[in-house]
Amino acid sequence: MTKKDSNSKYYIHPEGWKFASIFFIVSFLISFIFLPLAALGFILTIFTLWFFRNPKRTNPQIPNSIISSADGKVCLIDTACPPEEVGLGSNEMLRICVFMNVFNVHINRSPISGAIKKIVYKEGSFFNASLDKASEKNERSSIIISNENGVELVVVQIAGLIARRILSFVSANQDLNQGERYGLIRFGSRVDIYLPKSSVVNCKVGDKVIAGESILATLADMG
Repeated sequence: MTKKDSNSKYYIHPEGWKFASIFFIVSFLISFIFLPLAALGFILTIFTLWFFRNPKRTNPQIPNSIISSADGKVCLIDTACPPEEVGLGSNEMLRICVFMNVFNVHINRSPISGAIKKIVYKEGSFFNASLDKASEKNERSSIIISNENGVELVVVQIAGLIARRILSFVSANQDLNQGERYGLIRFGSRVDIYLPKSSVVNCKVGDKVIAGESILATLADMG
C-alpha cells in the first residue's frame, strides 16, 4: 500500500481552525470592552492552533512492528478482552494503553499496515481517561485492522474527562499504511491497542511514546 495520507497536507488540522476562529472572534469583540480578558482569549486561540498541530512523522518501517497510535505515556499493559461491540468474542488479547494529556498531539495513527474490517462507535461516560474503567465506561470508537497475514488488531479511541468528540478520517474496508492518520480525539484522551498475546512487548508503563514512530510491540514471526 503506497497511497498518500490525505491528512498529511495540513500542519494544523482543519478542526483546529474552527475552534480558533471562534476564540479569535469572541476575543476581538471583548477587546472593545475588557482588554485583559481579550488577551486571555487570544492566548486560547494560539493554544487551540497548537493543540491541533499535525506534525510529520518518520515511520520506522521495521517488519512485524506495532507502532504507537498516540502521543503520550504508556499507562497500562495487561491482557483484556476487546470491547464487546467489536464482536471478537471473549478471548483475551494483549492490551497496551497510551494516555494523552492536553499538551500531546491528538492525531491518531495506524499501528500497522492493513485493511479496516470494522469500525464501531459506542456512546459512554467521560471519566478521566487514565483510569482503568475508562476502557469499559467511556465513549469510544473501535476499529479492527487486519494485516496481509490475517493478523487482527483492535485500536480503540477513548474519550476523556474533557474530550467530547472522537473524529474518524476513515471508513470500513479502507486500506491503511502503518503510521497513517486515521482520526483524532479532542483534548485529553486515550488509545488502547489490542494485539495477539504472542506479541513481544517493547515498552513499559511510564514510557513516553510518539505516534507513528515509537514501537510498542513486535508481532510473532508468521514465517
